[in-house]
Amino acid sequence: MPKKKTEEIGGSPEAEAQQSDKKLGRELTLVDLLFLCIGAIVGSGWLLAAPFGAALAGPDIIYSWIIGGVIILFIALNYAEISGAIPKTGAVVRYPHLSHGGYVGYLLGWTYLLSAVTVPTIEAEAGFTYASYYISGLTKTAIVNGNTVHVLTPLATGLAFLMIVGFFFLNYFGIRLLGKVNTYIGWWKLIIPTLTFIFLFAAFRASNFSSNFGGVTSIYTPESMFMAIPLAGIAFSYLGFRQALEFGGEAKNPQRDIPRATILAVLIGIALYTLLQIAFMGAIRLGPAGITLSYLSGSNPSHTSYLTNIWAGIYGSNYGTSPFFYALKYTGVPLLGAFATLILIDAWVSPAGTGWIYMGTGTRTFYGLSADGYYPKKLLEVNEKTRIPVFALIAALIVGVVFLLPFPSWYLLVGFISLATILTYVIGGVALQVFRREAPDMKRPFRLPYAKILSPVAFIAAVLVVYWGSFLYLYFIFTTVFVGLPFFFFIYAPQRLGLEKNRSYAFGIAQLVGVVLLSIYAYLYIVFPSSAPSVDTLSGSFLLYFILLALVIFSISYITERHLEGDKKKVMSSSYWLIAMLFVVYFISFFGSLGFVTSAYYAITFPWDNVLVIFAALFFYEKAVNAGYKTEDMVDLLAIEGMTVTDQQ
Repeated sequence: MPKKKTEEIGGSPEAEAQQSDKKLGRELTLVDLLFLCIGAIVGSGWLLAAPFGAALAGPDIIYSWIIGGVIILFIALNYAEISGAIPKTGAVVRYPHLSHGGYVGYLLGWTYLLSAVTVPTIEAEAGFTYASYYISGLTKTAIVNGNTVHVLTPLATGLAFLMIVGFFFLNYFGIRLLGKVNTYIGWWKLIIPTLTFIFLFAAFRASNFSSNFGGVTSIYTPESMFMAIPLAGIAFSYLGFRQALEFGGEAKNPQRDIPRATILAVLIGIALYTLLQIAFMGAIRLGPAGITLSYLSGSNPSHTSYLTNIWAGIYGSNYGTSPFFYALKYTGVPLLGAFATLILIDAWVSPAGTGWIYMGTGTRTFYGLSADGYYPKKLLEVNEKTRIPVFALIAALIVGVVFLLPFPSWYLLVGFISLATILTYVIGGVALQVFRREAPDMKRPFRLPYAKILSPVAFIAAVLVVYWGSFLYLYFIFTTVFVGLPFFFFIYAPQRLGLEKNRSYAFGIAQLVGVVLLSIYAYLYIVFPSSAPSVDTLSGSFLLYFILLALVIFSISYITERHLEGDKKKVMSSSYWLIAMLFVVYFISFFGSLGFVTSAYYAITFPWDNVLVIFAALFFYEKAVNAGYKTEDMVDLLAIEGMTVTDQQ
């Protein structure tokens, strides 16, 4: 079929976005893309994840890094094929829109947006957390969910705001500056962590990994090892692989370079983080020769709560602010103590490097969502001089700053970002199979071998990581997801689906009110009840909340479908697998080994809860692939690229 002109395609979101895409600068080489990934992978995660991981999983955290890295690699491999075939700026939020239509695209796009725009915030928090070693008044301790963590003071919060504004201006001055500056910074961010684990191995003690380290018996279970992947910053650290995807529309040779940069960056990350975790835990000193037990307890030597388990209390101590600095300093080796000063410098370089990259990611996520038709077209406008979508950049700045107040700590925000991002990655393997079926002639410079196996594996892995986040975190994630879903009815449904405006607004408002009221009920009577309810009362409250929430979401989605005409009904019907999967995982999470009723006789114990999640994921994977179709925007994309368009089977 001959190539169509954009104006012949009827002004679809994809056609309009194509015009903006052409204005973007195409300056990034393979090295630039690789270091964008590495720059995002080696950020605050390497500075703060080690003690948090040790606290959550003890010595088993080493396996968590390996398992988490392999899981992310499976996911990245699926995206490597898609991104090579369809290199798009804001790629991750544009693929589900192309494969499953507007409702799935919006739900996953909204979720991904929340994770992307909050990374500059968490990176700024990491920098000032480390700086608290030599600048007093930047952090204070607080009890959160029974654990002592370090949070930023109002002074540090204000300074973090200024740092985020700095990320904004670096992005504003153009993609060439961002790419080249980041490549130089990337080498620094590789060299310093590498030297750190090499030096720490010189002071390594294998006895630190014994079950009686510090005079206590290990309290960790296999569930802890898996839970640490989303909550301790492991998944968060590896998620930097997506930078090659997000900046794909600005690469010189995207089809060749995006897959290479993506895969290589994940492999480097696995090796680096695993060695850093081993070296850190092996270098910890207790007793007269190093750090004393009272030192681990914080500023009050008489406080003994941390002494019940050394690892469990370590990230609430001074180790929680500057872990590798203290690990090097207290080895007693002068050379290593001197090198520790470089860690304090890197505590600014690494988070800053990652923060300005993710400011660009958040910008391109807003751009991608606007390209899909969810947000105003203003966000698609590209500055002629800097060739940057400047209004999308401003939006990313505003939303990122907003998250400073409710999450004033790296430890509080990292789990939220990780789970929100991983949730969106369930679409990777699914979209790959849909694109192969619906667009078999699409040029694929990288074709994933054994995709029939690796695609469902990636899907199952992503669902498992979401499940491992524990019910408490899933409550906040799913609440945020469902609160954002009604906004689909305020812009996209009336403009793109032809749903009558007053009716569409009514559906959105009804869904929003229902979700908000039910979420408040869950917060007060399930998540943080004023008094400790019995297991039966807690379970009953959850079932009431769960059933009503499902009824609100499904009923309005179904009613909306009934009011659409022709093929537009598919936009809603193609989403039911995703919504149902979220509710199934949510249900198992409450009653599973990481839920709220683990001591009850009807709880689903480990590993059977994980087995149940795997079978559920397999079921929903098949439903997801079957639900994909040749969307209107996919047809337009293929026509623009001059590919053959066949009728939907």
